[in-house]
Amino acid sequence: MICGLSGGIDSATVAVLIHRAIQDRLTCIYVDNGLMRKRETEEIVRTFKKHFKINLEVVDAKDRFLERLRGIADPEEKRKVIGDEFIRVFDEAATRIRDVDFLAQGTIYPDRVESAATSDLASRIKSHHNVGALPEEMLLRLIEPIRDLYKDEVRAVAKKLNLPENVVKRHPFPGPGLAARIIGAVTLDKLRICRDAGAIVEEELKTAGFYDKTWQAFAMVGDDLATGVLGDERSFGHIVIIRAVESVEAMTADFAKLPYDLLEKISSRITNEISGVTWVAYAISSKPPSTIEPC
Repeated sequence: MICGLSGGIDSATVAVLIHRAIQDRLTCIYVDNGLMRKRETEEIVRTFKKHFKINLEVVDAKDRFLERLRGIADPEEKRKVIGDEFIRVFDEAATRIRDVDFLAQGTIYPDRVESAATSDLASRIKSHHNVGALPEEMLLRLIEPIRDLYKDEVRAVAKKLNLPENVVKRHPFPGPGLAARIIGAVTLDKLRICRDAGAIVEEELKTAGFYDKTWQAFAMVGDDLATGVLGDERSFGHIVIIRAVESVEAMTADFAKLPYDLLEKISSRITNEISGVTWVAYAISSKPPSTIEPC
């Protein structure tokens, strides 16, 4: 069996659960799709090797994912492309490893709800890459042991399994990666801005003691541009939107009431440290009517 490992709590919990059942017959596959957070791959490999004695294979698939996403602006289409490419990578890994019949993944109940996979009457909000965006034909059979759990319930299971604190308390990250936080087509420039701005948001929340007080916080960027001032000259750059929410189970969420001085520091760092950004905005919409991730 192989297990798709993203580095988040859902897939890590599934990996540990299955490893306890089948031991070395499990191989975890971490796919670097070029859409990960800053220093994500290095941190995942370091944490996994330190805390888990599970076979791990790292696949560098950055070029193939970014090439397939080129020019695609529709969020549903982006998710379907990413879901399809993930399965292609896992199918290839299964061929290399041999005698692999099953693919385990960290699908949870909110993924299925938003993908309208819980009933014929459910309305699709967005197709999660690991549910509604999967290709119709797959070589491997899916195993989803936590598919009926909410995020807070997964955290409870993870604690019982003694997963490290940096995994249990880490903010959720979408399966499609930063493609879910880039509005419109994924470009290298928007990817750079989204990745660097997201790192600043997390750094400042940790410094101010607000990281563990928020359920999730990140930066997003689209195609809108705004006039700014660089030195004494006019500049024209992207608008970065900061999103921070408080939630329990991810089905509903309220925007976090972060202090103004913290927001000011985040804004100042983003506009001063990241080229091509002129404005920073703060999203104050709750779920519903909005979703947590923009795409």
